[in-house]
Amino acid sequence: MKRQPDLLVPAEGIWTADPWPAGWTPEGVIETLEPLALDDRRARFWAVARGRIGSVTVLMDAPHDPHNAAAVLRSCDGFGIPRVHLVPREEDFAVGRTVAKGAERWIEVVPHRTPEIALSALHEQGFTTVATHPEGNLAPDDLAKLPRVALILGNEHDGIRDALHQGAKESVRIPMRGFVESFNVSVAAAVLLYAATRGREGDLPEAEQLRFYARALVRSVPRSLDVLAAVRAQLGA
Repeated sequence: MKRQPDLLVPAEGIWTADPWPAGWTPEGVIETLEPLALDDRRARFWAVARGRIGSVTVLMDAPHDPHNAAAVLRSCDGFGIPRVHLVPREEDFAVGRTVAKGAERWIEVVPHRTPEIALSALHEQGFTTVATHPEGNLAPDDLAKLPRVALILGNEHDGIRDALHQGAKESVRIPMRGFVESFNVSVAAAVLLYAATRGREGDLPEAEQLRFYARALVRSVPRSLDVLAAVRAQLGA
């Protein structure tokens, strides 16, 4: 029997929607929940929010292996990436919790129905889309020179589908010295994210910092949704 207690599948869009009930603003959530969080926890949330780098993102051509997906999200959180984009495939997108080490709680995953929609959305936001390729025209160190960069990572079985390759503005290679021609997708993600974020400071707008902080409070304060519901009921009364 196949065991799946380690998998987390965002079937209800929990990673794309704000985790608080309708009618709340980030400011309202903060005002209500902040007094219930410890001082050191609040300081940690603010430090992470201010260090987030919105000028770098990842577009995943949905990984097949949940542990690879988890490792990519863990690297994104570690390098301060607040948001990851995803083009799903036939199977559900899943993340291995033991590998992610909680990173899935802090990364916003934005799904796109097709490669074309994903590329269009990223280009409209000013990102230079960069596909990984063994013969890419850019080296990893070039990524830090791009004002806004979206790294396109392929599926372990099929690589990056043609539509993403053809629609990408640039391509990047990771120099190899051995017999293998490529790294595992999670290793490639870590190498390229290190290069892309090197020298960048946190650049999230204040509104995005507030939103991240509010989301962190909701996900860390015990029974936070019950607290928000109770306050809303009192206000309504």
